[in-house]
Amino acid sequence: MSHLRPFAALVALIFMSSAGAQPGSDAWANARSLTLQLSSFKFEPSDIRLEHGVPYDLHFVNTSSHGHDFAGKEFFAQAQIRPEDRAKINKGRVEVGGGESVDVHLIAPSPGSYKVRCTHFMHSAFGMTGRIVVQ
Repeated sequence: MSHLRPFAALVALIFMSSAGAQPGSDAWANARSLTLQLSSFKFEPSDIRLEHGVPYDLHFVNTSSHGHDFAGKEFFAQAQIRPEDRAKINKGRVEVGGGESVDVHLIAPSPGSYKVRCTHFMHSAFGMTGRIVVQ
């Protein structure tokens, strides 16, 4: 049986390297911080540029007294979300109460352009839209 140990260790190493493991705490500690303001009917900035494979701390700040959300279903579905932040994203959106803030740590997904908007009634019609461009 002892002759199988090196083989088992090799299989475990290959599995761990190919399983898309989440980055260690050091990667999250070095995440780039980006503040996104949600206010009455706009996102600031409305065009967000990220680099593929880079860890980010997206700091959502709602500067209005009413609730808003930041919905990017395709973006969030493809990004690697830090495990303890996954519950902050519900059905592809981050809900931020009036005067509150929420942090989401993630690794930017594949390059592309992702649409974002506020899903609250009529908010996107009044201009609360934007996009995330991953390079």
